[in-house]
Amino acid sequence: MPVSDLCNREVIIVRRDETALEAAKLMRKHHVGDVIVVEENNDNHIPVGIVTDRDIIVEIMATELDPAVITVGDIMGKELFTVKESAELFWAIQYMRSKTVRRLPVVNEGGSLVGILTLDDVLALLSEELLNLAKLVGYERKKEIRHRP
Repeated sequence: MPVSDLCNREVIIVRRDETALEAAKLMRKHHVGDVIVVEENNDNHIPVGIVTDRDIIVEIMATELDPAVITVGDIMGKELFTVKESAELFWAIQYMRSKTVRRLPVVNEGGSLVGILTLDDVLALLSEELLNLAKLVGYERKKEIRHRP
């Protein structure tokens, strides 16, 4: 299954110069735990960073800085890992694990943002698949009882 089949295409974006307070307000408004920092290139949004609710708490709130002054560019991670939308899902899971990240911005072949793949998305899919496998065991038993009374 390609990443494009599972990723969320409704991504909340901010520019590097927007304040952490603006980012936090967007997270609250859209009920998400992150925003993707982008640079605009023509009509394309090129991801350059990510800011999470944890970044805001640890970097700003806990140190008593003013979130209306600090920009997302000041607190976003130094290194951003992305995945192409054509990548296979299980490769992306291994990549998330190797980079120890819970979120991967998804980009097209040109590097433009098209979505985000999160640990929550992956866990929901895997738990659904495990439930279906568990149901299979019960169905097999019922089938055997019907055919071999």
